[in-house]
Amino acid sequence: MEEFSKYERARILGARGLQISMDAPLLKKFSDDELNNLNFDPLKLAEKELDSGVLPISVKRPLPKRKEVDVEKIKIEEGAVSDEKKIKAEEEEVKEIAEGGEMMALANPDDEKLEEGGNVVEE
Repeated sequence: MEEFSKYERARILGARGLQISMDAPLLKKFSDDELNNLNFDPLKLAEKELDSGVLPISVKRPLPKRKEVDVEKIKIEEGAVSDEKKIKAEEEEVKEIAEGGEMMALANPDDEKLEEGGNVVEE
């Protein structure tokens, strides 16, 4: 039996329950005792039918359309481009770090200077 998601199951039970409530014929034979135990509830009857596998309902799940050629082309492009992108990104990071250090040095040329011991020396 096919496994349905909770959303598919809810949709199927709702549709079949509506059909049963509108006097559609039952697809599974129920005894009078079973009908009394289920209180003639259309949703419970629909659930019993679904669980027994007598409902002629199928779920069509669309899949993305991909061709092998497209997938291979994407793999080749990703491999080549990703290496180049990584190299460029690393080079840019190194530049930014180097420029950031120079900027900090230029921003505070006349500010306080520290001795080796950590004491502030003013000029």
